[in-house]
Amino acid sequence: MGKVWKFGDNIDTDAIIPARYLNETGAAHLAAHCMEDADPDFARRVQPGDIIVGGRNFGCGSSREHAPAAIKAAGLTAVIAESYARIFFRNALNIGLPIYECAEAARDVAAGDEVEVDPVSGLIRDKTKGTEYQARPLPPFMRELIAAGGLIAHIHARGGKENADA
Repeated sequence: MGKVWKFGDNIDTDAIIPARYLNETGAAHLAAHCMEDADPDFARRVQPGDIIVGGRNFGCGSSREHAPAAIKAAGLTAVIAESYARIFFRNALNIGLPIYECAEAARDVAAGDEVEVDPVSGLIRDKTKGTEYQARPLPPFMRELIAAGGLIAHIHARGGKENADA
């Protein structure tokens, strides 16, 4: 369960992690600048376990994998949005960041609400309001990727190191 940070439609990858900070890729560096152009205080105030709720087309813009990596490095446990840019969707799963599509939750959940997500069922519970929303659950394979910490970690865990380095 985490506190919600609410953002609107078309939050692009440059708002998530501005390009001026991509000269360094360490997790702490990315976390320190996460969402800086959308909310300058975000990185100082976000807490481990918090959740981002966005609107339509979350993660649009460039194909940089740094965007979901910055969100994960900042300690956020999930992103809930009405919809995602497809490359962000795939990059998030590849690095092990759980993301859920649910228009109703994206619309109704408010900043500061306490929310939890069941990764198996896709059930989103707004504990503050006492409401529930049904996101499309992630398929078992995607949950395996997330549980492993991302695609590369999943490949390594399955004994495929030689394929992961290709």
